[in-house]
Formats: sequence, structure tokens, C-alpha cells
Amino acid sequence: MATLNEPKLIAGNANLPLAEAIARRMSMHRGVNLGLVDARVERFNDGEIFVEVYENVRGEDMFLIQPTSNPANDNLMELLIMSDALRRSSASRITAVIPYFGYARQDRRTKARTPISAKLVANLLTEAGIERVLTMDLHAAQIQGFFDIPVDNLYASPIFALDIKANFKEQMSDLMIVSPDVGGVARARELAKRINSPLAIVDKRREKPGEIAEMTVIGDVTDKVCVIVDDMCDTAGTLCKAAEVLLEKGAKEVHAYITHGVMSGPAVERVTNSVMKTLVLTDTIEPTAAVLAAPNIRIVPTAPIFAQAILNIWYGTSVSSLFEDKTLSPIYESLYTMD
Repeated sequence: MATLNEPKLIAGNANLPLAEAIARRMSMHRGVNLGLVDARVERFNDGEIFVEVYENVRGEDMFLIQPTSNPANDNLMELLIMSDALRRSSASRITAVIPYFGYARQDRRTKARTPISAKLVANLLTEAGIERVLTMDLHAAQIQGFFDIPVDNLYASPIFALDIKANFKEQMSDLMIVSPDVGGVARARELAKRINSPLAIVDKRREKPGEIAEMTVIGDVTDKVCVIVDDMCDTAGTLCKAAEVLLEKGAKEVHAYITHGVMSGPAVERVTNSVMKTLVLTDTIEPTAAVLAAPNIRIVPTAPIFAQAILNIWYGTSVSSLFEDKTLSPIYESLYTMD
């Protein structure tokens, strides 16, 4: 139920440009200035994190924006300590807006004597006083079940669908969506449905983590404009190899749409020198200078959908409505003017 007060936003250091963009977007929707709450997040000489909130937040509905991207541990601790500071300052509710949920790849025990770190992180967030989580494209949907609090998982596929329709107008009949592995088929199928395109799969077999032994394309990609879809790009090894295999199998050209641009190590160099024509990332993780300078990498904003989702949570209305084109299109109409 909405209150007389406005929702209040506060942000850690992980992705300040995204937090500021969300605040600007919400200010436009509400017709009032919804700047970020004034606070300082500092580190002592030994690396300890210290937080001080300069504004009164008693009884306020707080939205704490902080992806847990690289450095994951520092950003996670910032999130936990900021939440504790807000809880001890008598905030009425704390919603963690985590555009990129770190540790999501550790969602199950793959071998004996290994942790389920995603569950541990869920427990830490709850213990820190967080009462709701808003995130995007969890690596595994079942992570929502690790929480005993509500979790709203937004999807990038509706945004990607709008972008594809705007940038591939003349090639829609030749488009084929490609999942880079069997585990990502559901995500790729969702996007393929939205743009009415066929689906292919790249089946990969790993000998050990980070290395790919063999890739097989399931589906006929001859003369197709292939669009690889995945939730994250880390070192870009799998992505660039998949693009090469698709071209070898007869694809006309290869593009990629990835939600979370982790882009660690040699990733930017690999993408720049790859056979991919374009790689489209969202800004859930703040793009580095190298990513922004890469000629074949493009960034699409997530601030519009996060701003609307935060307002929907604050109003007490549906967040899942943002998955529908008729709801999402007006939010992105300044970027994508559809004929």
C-alpha cells in the first residue's frame, strides 16, 4: 500500500551510474526529485567497510541498489552493512535491488564437499534485515526458493526483443535464436517466442571448468542471422567459440545478447577480435572503459524497467506485468520507436 512518503533510494559503490539513472527515471515518473539518499560508504585502511547515512530514514520504504559484481565480496559486504545501517535507523522496509546477483553460479553441489554459496548469500541478506529482493536474470531460477522473503526476478528478454525488432527490422525472417548450452534453452526459447523466430542449440562438453572440449550445433543455421542469448558473459571463451562454430555450420552472421557483462580477464579482447558482429550487454554490471570503447559491444539500459519495478513494488501492484510488451514498450519508447 502506497504511503504519503515517496520511496527512497540509496546506493552502494558497485554501480552508481545505474542507481543515478534509476533515480532520474523515477523522478520523471513521480514528478518530484527522487535523488539518492545522502550517505557515505568508506573503507578503513585494513579494508573494513564503514557506512553512515546522513538523512532520516525512520519509517521509510528503502530501496538499496547494489549489484554484487566484481569485487563480489566487497560489494556483498557493502550491501549487508548498508542494510544493517538502515535497519538500525528504523527504516520500515528494506528492498535490496541487486541487478546482478553474485554467487548465483554456486546454486547446487556439483561434487562432494562443496558449498551451496547462493543459499548462504540468501541467508546473509535475510539476516541483514532485507525484506524483499529485486534482481534480473538469476543464473538459476530455483535460487528464488533459497529465500524465505519475496524475490522478484526481472527478465532481460523483453528488452532484448524490443532491441532486436528495432535493429534487425530487415532481417527478422532470417533470424535464429541460439542457446550456447542446453541449460540456457528455456531462456533462449522465451526470446525466440517473443520475436517469432526458430531456435538452435550449441551443445558443449567441458573437460574441466573454463575449457571447452567439443561443440555441436543442434539445428540448421545455414544462411541464418544467429543471435546467441545467455545470462552472463565472463571470460567470453564459450561465446566466441560458439560464434565460430555457427559460422562454420553456415550461419550468415552472428550476434549475441547477454544480460550480465562480467567481462573478466581477456573477455573484451576476445570479443573485439571475434567473428561476432555485435555483442549487446545490459548495464546491470557497470561497463568498464574497455567495454565502452570496444567497437562491437553495445549497452542497453535497465534503468527504465528497474525504476518501474521499484514503483510497482512501492505501489503494491504487479511486477510481472513488466514482462508484457504492451506494458514494457511505453517504458522504452524513447529508445525504440516501433513502426
